[in-house]
Amino acid sequence: MNAFTIKDLENLSGIKAHTIRIWEQRYSFLNPQRTKTNIRYYSNDELQKILNIALLNKYGYKISHIDRMTFTEMNDKILSLTQAQAQQERIVNELIQHMVNVNMDGLEAVLDSYIKAKGIEKTITQIIFPFLERIGILWLTNHINPAQEHLVSNIIRQKLIVGIDVIRPALQTGKTVLLFLPEGEHHELGLLFVNYLLKSRGVQVLYLGADVPLKDVDYVATLKNPDFLYAHLTSVANNFNFEKFLVGAHNRMPDRKIIVSGVLTQTYKKRVPPNFSFKKTLTEVLEYISFL
Repeated sequence: MNAFTIKDLENLSGIKAHTIRIWEQRYSFLNPQRTKTNIRYYSNDELQKILNIALLNKYGYKISHIDRMTFTEMNDKILSLTQAQAQQERIVNELIQHMVNVNMDGLEAVLDSYIKAKGIEKTITQIIFPFLERIGILWLTNHINPAQEHLVSNIIRQKLIVGIDVIRPALQTGKTVLLFLPEGEHHELGLLFVNYLLKSRGVQVLYLGADVPLKDVDYVATLKNPDFLYAHLTSVANNFNFEKFLVGAHNRMPDRKIIVSGVLTQTYKKRVPPNFSFKKTLTEVLEYISFL
């Protein structure tokens, strides 16, 4: 069983921690345990409950009404949501639930079903990337077992690679992008997603992959002279220093345009080197790529 903090629940559900505490006081659907130092922690089941409750509440159901629902009634209401965005969020929640329960067959079945219904690109943009953004938070806080992470990553990696392999863009932009992850970053799913987006829009991609020293990035950039470099940071090792990476890349490649997206860009408050540009959300990533 995983133990999730109230901050994990906030990050995954979008419900503020103080709201969750109020719900605990007024209603009966959450019953967290406490550590010896009196810190709340939540089980897999409670994570699933808060995801379902947050979804129903977002799409019009009052908390007092949800509190009176049985488990079956709650699931029926979730399945009855007709808004496209609600359905996508429901499926992302299902993937999270399958992951924490280590139900890889269930997780893959959800993905395969969506691919069959909507195609690989919509699955990537509507389901896989939002899912990665949310579980990246768990990876950052070490509240997902590495075995769970590897199992999930391998399944999604297979889907992304299949999607990349079948791309046949109608037009070529004439632009070239070098994709890489810096030393200490091994989670390449986000980078594979960016690879897919770029190739599907006719951009030539030089894919260096994960955990690449800056000297090697510089070597390939000098050799191939891409229009820009791109890194997507999902979750990095504890010894990774984001500021040191930015300064080091700027000092080594001051004239190279470097785009960075991912969770770390959302919390970085210091000055960004002039040759760097952050894309903090999926919308910003998609907009940037669409104008290449």
